[in-house]
Amino acid sequence: MSVIHCKTTLFFVGTWTILRIPETASALLPSRGLTFVEGTINNVPFKAVLEPDGKGSHWFRVEKALQDSLEASAGDTVALELKPSTNWPEPDVPEDLKKALMLDPNIRTLWQDIPPLARWDWVRWIRSTKNRETRMRRIEAACDKMAKGERRPCCFNRNMCTEPEVSRKGVLLGPSQE
Repeated sequence: MSVIHCKTTLFFVGTWTILRIPETASALLPSRGLTFVEGTINNVPFKAVLEPDGKGSHWFRVEKALQDSLEASAGDTVALELKPSTNWPEPDVPEDLKKALMLDPNIRTLWQDIPPLARWDWVRWIRSTKNRETRMRRIEAACDKMAKGERRPCCFNRNMCTEPEVSRKGVLLGPSQE
């Protein structure tokens, strides 16, 4: 796949700085769901897992260190060059899920056997709620499903935004919807 070139404007949702990929550029990516890319922003190299925005495009959180390197912040337009990558990074596994995975060696073995993208799906499904009870039920369900050999969560819409801090009903909030 060739390099995708576009421009976009950074914006805030709450305290997060968001970079949303324009729909025309996002349409060139291989998936409407989670996608890992490498490239540059204003000629500064970066790698990011792009989260779906629930509307057919993608986005990611621009951490402070990258913002500082870009010398850009919310309201600034940046130039992107990106290319999908198959070298998926490991997801950050929340402590409550990590503890649950350690309780059963068969689940732990399956977790280590599934590809990183499948681990991302489990983590995204579990963290996509603010409700503590729902989260605990999802961890229990995940462990039960993995104990039965299931490698991915079923009935999970991979094209929805799953970050509860910046989304509502599976859709990324815009700059005025904080």
